[in-house]
Amino acid sequence: MPLITSDSQGVFVIAVTPFNEDGSLDATSIDRMVDFYYEKGADGLTILGMMGEAPKLTQAESIEVARQTLKRSGNRPVVVGVSAPGLAAIGELTKAVMDIGAAGVMVAPPSLLRTDDQIIGYYRNVVETIGSDVPVVLQDFPLSTSVQISSKTLGAIIEAHPGIVMVKHEDWPGLQKITDLREAEAKGRRRVSILCGNAGIFLPEEMQRGADGAMTGFPYPEMMVDVCRLSRDGRHEAAQDVFDAYLPLMRYEQQPSLGLAVRKYVLAKRGAIASAAQRRPGMALSAQAVAEVEKLIERQERKLEALA
Repeated sequence: MPLITSDSQGVFVIAVTPFNEDGSLDATSIDRMVDFYYEKGADGLTILGMMGEAPKLTQAESIEVARQTLKRSGNRPVVVGVSAPGLAAIGELTKAVMDIGAAGVMVAPPSLLRTDDQIIGYYRNVVETIGSDVPVVLQDFPLSTSVQISSKTLGAIIEAHPGIVMVKHEDWPGLQKITDLREAEAKGRRRVSILCGNAGIFLPEEMQRGADGAMTGFPYPEMMVDVCRLSRDGRHEAAQDVFDAYLPLMRYEQQPSLGLAVRKYVLAKRGAIASAAQRRPGMALSAQAVAEVEKLIERQERKLEALA
């Protein structure tokens, strides 16, 4: 199986975890969902992320989801989220998924970290735990983790650990951080791949700042694929036009606690998964919210027809 590198680019969709209405894993929908993402142009997948309900899974379930996703993905790269409160759990899951063919693992910092020294020390401990040969995605998502990683601290971590080959950029506001990373590389620091999250809501600007692609789970992966392709071709106005058609739904999905319910509803509507069910605890859409989402989808389709 291919490993992620500092040159990896494209769209790595953050996959949801499909559940049946009773909360059990929906194995059939895992295959259907994987096929859906690749049919829409994804270059790879990232599973067991924050929007993949990873904390609600047992370790055994996490390994089973990874095994099935990897099998269905063939030779396409799959990154596995292994973030956990303790290093022992990170090490155990990392070994299990790398042994079955994962392309790398993603680690977000625990929310207890506050100082630069603590953050630097944490990633040193992670690399020591999982091994320096395992490709790592450093997830920089302070809106969720409450851990603020400055450009200087991020640079120190990158310089110290060649195994950290990718940054999942989700700082907000954080566009300057992409510029800082690329400017440091122009002065001689080793390159890292930068893929961006936050449901893609800043993707056109991130691509123009030097990002390599997207790593998020907006339920229309084709939007991210098109915006990244057009941006790489220097067609930034065209990329913005495509992005603008999807923006109202992206904005709606940004609602805290409700975003996953919106995402799973749309994916179920599109046939990617059988049910929008979340494992408890989880929020469901009200009838009014469903009507709002449906209206946004209809509006989006009209805008896309006008662009065609």
